Amino acid sequence: MTRPLKIGVQLPEVERRVPWPELIAMTQAAERVGFDSAWLGDHLIYDLPDGTPRGPWEVYTSVAALSAVTERLQLGTLVSSLGFHDPAMIAKMSATIDAISGGRFVLGVGSGWNEREYRAYGLPFDRRVDRFEEAFGLLRRLLAGETVTHSGTYYTLDRCVIDPPPTRPGGPVLMLGSNSPRMASIALPHVDSWNVWWSIFGNTPEGFAEVVADMRARTAAAGRDPDEAEATACVYVQVPGGVGRTMGDPSMARIAPLRGSPQELAEQLAAFGMAGASHLMLVVDPITQDAIEWLGQVLDVLDA
Repeated sequence: MTRPLKIGVQLPEVERRVPWPELIAMTQAAERVGFDSAWLGDHLIYDLPDGTPRGPWEVYTSVAALSAVTERLQLGTLVSSLGFHDPAMIAKMSATIDAISGGRFVLGVGSGWNEREYRAYGLPFDRRVDRFEEAFGLLRRLLAGETVTHSGTYYTLDRCVIDPPPTRPGGPVLMLGSNSPRMASIALPHVDSWNVWWSIFGNTPEGFAEVVADMRARTAAAGRDPDEAEATACVYVQVPGGVGRTMGDPSMARIAPLRGSPQELAEQLAAFGMAGASHLMLVVDPITQDAIEWLGQVLDVLDA
């Protein structure tokens, strides 16, 4: 019996305020019922539609802690804005998490989008892709073991080296959290995988297949075998008890989630594998320990 693709779960972000012991219990439940991975978003603060501010736990310290209480799960950022920290510090934190996890860390990166959190924390919001490009080049070189001296537009480093180095040779798995043309041109020559959010492709296998075709063409244009950069996607799923997901961007609420029996959901997820996905990250309504355990039935069907 072979699972047709990897299945992960996105842990709570903006849906509700989750006490830390509950987040640990949810992650351990995901490992116990057979998920391949668990993911945390990198956000600082949202304003909900009623004006209430809400933010998740800080992502790097959270992934480090969850790495220490799990054994098998891949754990990753979905995705980390490179604008929230200097790239050398992201490399240092990532190498530490890679060691804590025994090489299970996936560093998903992007340029961010929510102006509210940049302004709230005093971070520059302008020229985000330019900043990403410079930061990404430094980050990947540092994680690969280079000693880097650099004086650029946004960052300056003097003989910076990451020591101790990451556990995984070459550094943690790198994932791009964008399918925009310029971001793809910057990262696809180097990343191990790319990810697209469910609202971008309409939460359907057909929509995802179009993104796959485009990203494969861009990977080939970058001089790589398209199969070298794995295609991954976030997929919105509703399980029993779901009544709609609180979202940082309320405009996404118009897109329907996948739903059905364990057999029906397994068939829908397998269709994404047929469309080119190697790994799906489930964005679940409701995102609770009970929901994660219920989804274990879907994993059993996929395994069979």
